[in-house]
Amino acid sequence: MKVTNHGLKGKQLQKEDYWQKAAAEQQGYAGVPIHVRIAEHNNIIADLPTDSLLKRILSRDNMNAACRKVKSNKGAGGVDRMSVDELLPYLSEHRLDLLEEIVAGEYTPEPGRRGEIPKAEKGKFRKLGIPTVVDRVVQQAIAQVLMPIYEPQFSDSSFGFRPKRGAHDALRQCQKYAEEGYVYAVSMDLEKFFDTVCQSKLIEILSRTVKDGRVISLIHKFLNAGVMSHGIFEKSEKGVPQGGPLSPLLANVMLNELDKELEKRGHKFVRYADDCMILCKSRKSAERTLVHIIPFIEGKLFLKVNREKTSVESISKVKYLGYGFYRKKGKCHFRVHPKAKSKLKENLRAITNRNKAISNEMRPVRFNQIAKGWVNYFKLADTTGMLREMDEWVRRRIRAIYWTQWKKVRTKYRMIRQYKIPEWKVHELANCRKGTWRAALMLNQILSNKEIARQGYVSLTSYYKQVCEN
Repeated sequence: MKVTNHGLKGKQLQKEDYWQKAAAEQQGYAGVPIHVRIAEHNNIIADLPTDSLLKRILSRDNMNAACRKVKSNKGAGGVDRMSVDELLPYLSEHRLDLLEEIVAGEYTPEPGRRGEIPKAEKGKFRKLGIPTVVDRVVQQAIAQVLMPIYEPQFSDSSFGFRPKRGAHDALRQCQKYAEEGYVYAVSMDLEKFFDTVCQSKLIEILSRTVKDGRVISLIHKFLNAGVMSHGIFEKSEKGVPQGGPLSPLLANVMLNELDKELEKRGHKFVRYADDCMILCKSRKSAERTLVHIIPFIEGKLFLKVNREKTSVESISKVKYLGYGFYRKKGKCHFRVHPKAKSKLKENLRAITNRNKAISNEMRPVRFNQIAKGWVNYFKLADTTGMLREMDEWVRRRIRAIYWTQWKKVRTKYRMIRQYKIPEWKVHELANCRKGTWRAALMLNQILSNKEIARQGYVSLTSYYKQVCEN
């Protein structure tokens, strides 16, 4: 990280080093006092106006809170290969240099490190621009000050990246509108939203509220920082790089313009990040709404609507945030969309692959992480029957894992005998010559549901009954 021209030995970035990845160490600060403050001597900003946003951003408390947040979020390092565990010692030594550069307008963020995460569609990836950990602290400090300023401006129908709001709140809002008769949905898809945001338009929107030019300039620098991909620098003349703490807020600031336009036109809608659904009482009304809103999105906000994925459908045919909907006796209920079911099965198939080298101690831990995470997200849906079938399938795969591990006949004799069943049954099972999948079905006599639970595997159905909210 370049902070000043002096005193930063070993942290100046060389271009040939940009491509190298930095795996963040997932450990705490060994030996670093918790009371260390990264901006305890902030007399360098004492000459700023009392109402200056920049002063609030660089205040001791705000910077320390930002540092703690970045530390708690962990995550991989950026192009400078600094991990989150190196952050506090580094800032303790160089905090004054960092603050002086920001105040003087000389601070230059490093390019983000290109990362990719797979999308739901096979073969497609979401591109990330992962900032250095020091840049993440500065971004987090900006976001912490701007969020309370923008929060009152945001729509009540916006739920993504906002405090005390989440996907379940957005879904309940959809349910409420559907029960009021708004049963046709314009399912809006903005094509590569984060990659195509018009930066000049975003800066113009920010400038209506943020009157401190130095803050606007700092945000603009983050937008223009670019990314390093396989050692090659790529400019970022458009878009909001995903991967930093500031990008969710900037996305909401941009799309708040769409929210205000929809409210002005009197539409019922729900937006979670760039996933927007407008609800209407008839198909004709929904089709008319779509035709009239596209010119605003593309002509005023300079965003691109993906016509192929944008549709007008009955709410019972819509997928939103992984959920589907159905109506019964005038009430709207949630179901798990088939694509979400397929994704769960794919993930569980991978973790219960009997040829995968995972220890018997670690496999249930990883299985439970996937299972509990999925059930907690889909706890609003009516999904007991599907989970019961999934449990039966998973348990059979677990039995197949043990059968494969026992391998030799004498090993099977030894392992089966410990379950204290009659010797003739031990002999029958140990000498089974059927295929693994068929043998796994026979093993339910010894590896019962209770025994599999005792091995540490959570039951999807039982856990769902604990947490469901339908």
